[in-house]
Amino acid sequence: MHIVVCIKQVPDSAQIRVHPVTNTIMRQGVPTIINPFDLFSLEEALRMRDAHGGAVTVLTMGPPMATDALRKALAFGADRGVLLTDRFFAGSDTLATSFALSAAIEKIGQVYGKPDVIFAGKQTIDGDTAQVGPGIAKRLDLLQLTYVAKIASVDPETRAITVERRAEGGTQVLQTRLPCLVTMLEGSNEIRRGTLDDALRAARAEIVTWSATDAGIEDLTKCGLRGSPTVVKRVFAPTARQEKAATIGEAGDSPRDLADGLIAEIFSRKPALEGALAAAGCAA
Repeated sequence: MHIVVCIKQVPDSAQIRVHPVTNTIMRQGVPTIINPFDLFSLEEALRMRDAHGGAVTVLTMGPPMATDALRKALAFGADRGVLLTDRFFAGSDTLATSFALSAAIEKIGQVYGKPDVIFAGKQTIDGDTAQVGPGIAKRLDLLQLTYVAKIASVDPETRAITVERRAEGGTQVLQTRLPCLVTMLEGSNEIRRGTLDDALRAARAEIVTWSATDAGIEDLTKCGLRGSPTVVKRVFAPTARQEKAATIGEAGDSPRDLADGLIAEIFSRKPALEGALAAAGCAA
């Protein structure tokens, strides 16, 4: 099986700062990591390869420094890394990103064999849109399985995959045919520890680097800022709340006393609420 995993190098959200004047994210000096949601998909791809054979190709779009993320993926056990980098991709929103990645995946299919499964992270911690994975599936005319909690089975012979998908109100068991695109939920697995051999191989590996032309992209108006209808007006941090937390009850109070105190506090702040509950026939 040939499995492609789309990852993204993102700023470490724990160390992101917002400029006090421009209200934009300050990326200078902020360390980068592999998008945490992508690691669940990477691990699932590695498990699928281990069970059924084949190869895992990791793809990312970004500046040359994104090779660090690809080498990290190789250290976890991926077989090859492909970097899509070009000045034409600068400023891409989710629409332009899915266009470029789709073209790169088609190119990967021509060079290394058509992928059976494409994995993508549920979302990224810097954008949180959850749009790129489904966008790739739409552009490549693939069936998509999103928010997957577990891959129950994969049968390369019958070209079928069965998954458990988290949905409102329960879990859906879905089966579809290959090829398809899958996004994994957080907590569905845990990324493995790479072996020493994988780490040494990752350090020596040649990262395949493609420009827009190399990936076969002819219409550059669909890339970067020119192909991005999304406009971010400003980025800002939420205003800190001035109201302090109220302490209700004392140490040693029973749960009933704490509940009574909480209800009394709510009614003191919302006087109309007690009357409305009484009118509705609810006992105080």
